[in-house]
Formats: sequence, structure tokens, C-alpha cells
Amino acid sequence: MSGHSKWHNIQHRKGAQDAKRGKIFTKLIKEIVVAAKRGGGVIENNPSLRAVIDKALATNMKRDTIENAVKRGSGDLDGDNYEEVRYEGYGLGGTAIMVDCLTDNRNRTVADVRHAFSKHGGNLGTDGSVAYMFNKQGFISFSYGEEDAIMEVAIDAGAEDVIVNDDGSIDVVTTAEDFFAVKDALTDSGLKAAHSQITMEPANRVDLNLEDAEKFMKLIDRLEDLDDTHEVYHNAEISDEVMAQL
Repeated sequence: MSGHSKWHNIQHRKGAQDAKRGKIFTKLIKEIVVAAKRGGGVIENNPSLRAVIDKALATNMKRDTIENAVKRGSGDLDGDNYEEVRYEGYGLGGTAIMVDCLTDNRNRTVADVRHAFSKHGGNLGTDGSVAYMFNKQGFISFSYGEEDAIMEVAIDAGAEDVIVNDDGSIDVVTTAEDFFAVKDALTDSGLKAAHSQITMEPANRVDLNLEDAEKFMKLIDRLEDLDDTHEVYHNAEISDEVMAQL
């Protein structure tokens, strides 16, 4: 399977863990507040807000909860004042890691992130130390589907690439700017994606064996489990065989 498919598997593993720990609603509310604060509460004019609301609806969050979070972000309701902050560092084998956080207390958050790195064999770097290794891209993933139909719609709508994986799953790759146009075109054509997200894709990946992957994923799990963590990106390459043993 391609690296994109492995990204897809790891992201779904993360999503399952968030749901299991009961933290996904709290994190999504923070995302909505920050997106509304940054770009306004009108979804048609704020792609970031639309993206996080789509995620929230997919988890069955109530619309009243979403609307209240939007109002908090746009200043119509009182609430905590969150800000975005990114931390960069390294894991085993020189793997690069970026941790995007939403926080109301930078001192607490950086202490938690630094502790997670140091406890699991990594180290926190300086701003810009690994960010240059990643590019913002959109991914629209199908568990299965008709390759020709997906490719025709996606390419016509502006997708950069369509990748067919060994297991039959299909990944549509877009720029961040064209993500919603491609996603809407696919949806309007009756093609329902299993997962879609704008993410940070590494230019190159680092292969990890089982032993290193076990230690590495403990670090990733710890970082993702932090209350202030929004997203964790990395360039580790973990095979499906190794993932199955984790």
C-alpha cells in the first residue's frame, strides 16, 4: 500500500483512540472556537470553520453545541480564549514531529509537550526545525470505489493526484485551496468518501522497524492524549504488517 494509505490507517487509529478516551468533543469544540475567531462565524466565508464543523457533524455532535462554539469564537458568547501554537521536535530514528495545539495557557502546554517528548525518547526542537519537511495537502479517501469515476470527477475539479492502493482503497490528493471544490464535486456526483481532511504531508518518510515503531507510537499516543493537542503530524513510515502488531 502507498504511504498515503498508511497515513489513512494511522489517522483512523488516532480517531478511534480519541473517541475511546471521550476527548473528541472537547477537542472539536476548541477547534470550532478558534476557527470562528480566526475567520469569522459565517461558514460560507470560512473554509477552516466548515472543515471542523463537518468533522463535528460526523461524530454526531449536536448542532446546538456547534452553534454555541461558533458564537464563542465570534464573540457572541463568553468563553475561554484559545490560541493556536505549534511545537516541533524529533522522535526515534530522526523522525520529524509537529504538534498543533489549541491552548489557553502556553506555559502548561509547552511543559506537557516537552515532558511527552523526553519521556518517550524524543526531544523538542526549535520553531521551524522540522516544519520545512511538510506540505499542506488535502486528502479525500475512499475505502473502495470505481477508479475511473472517481478519477474523472476529481481531476476535472482540480485534484492533484488520484492514488489507487493495493487493497482497492483510493486516495484523492488536492491542494489546501482546492480541497472543498474537489470534495463537493465528488459528493455531488454521488461518490461518498470514507474520510477527508486537510493535513500536513511529509516530503520524505523514515522507515521504522517493529521495536522502534512501538516506542515511536507511544510518543505519538502520549502527544495525542494531551488535552491541548489538536493534531500531530509526523514522517514515520510504518508498514501495515508492523501496524497490525502495535
